Amino acid sequence: MSERPAPAGAELPRLGQGFHWQDLTVGQRMRTFRRTVTEADLVGFIGVTGMLEAIFIDAHHEGGAIAGRPVPAVLTYSLIEGFLLQTMIQGTGLASLELHKRILAPVLVGDTIEAEVEVLSIRPTSKSGRAVVGSRVDVYNQRREQVMTYEVTRLLAGRPALA
Repeated sequence: MSERPAPAGAELPRLGQGFHWQDLTVGQRMRTFRRTVTEADLVGFIGVTGMLEAIFIDAHHEGGAIAGRPVPAVLTYSLIEGFLLQTMIQGTGLASLELHKRILAPVLVGDTIEAEVEVLSIRPTSKSGRAVVGSRVDVYNQRREQVMTYEVTRLLAGRPALA
């Protein structure tokens, strides 16, 4: 009977692993990639969420206060959080604990958004090497106009204990 070999690459570092809380420092700043918001993003999002507001579903709606094809602010937030989940907190984010968000300007179909993140606080917990991490996320469009800002508090994992 032969022994089963270890999975190939088991000893290699994992690409795309997010930051453990020990890898962050208060005041640290990072920037996400940019992403252009498309008509398909808008249609898919309102279809999934049921946000069938006239300004989002009628390209010629005349009763809106925003010219162009505005997108729901929660779509903008979701796209930026997607960047953060895929990079900063992939595999290390344990929970989102609190969120305070301000919308500063509309985002339209065709706008390109990106965010800057600043770590505001790190408070280790007494359980399992975790920490509560606060950060501010400032979202900008392609003209560097700030369209959104939010502060979020998350529970992040610590580095695994060495065996």
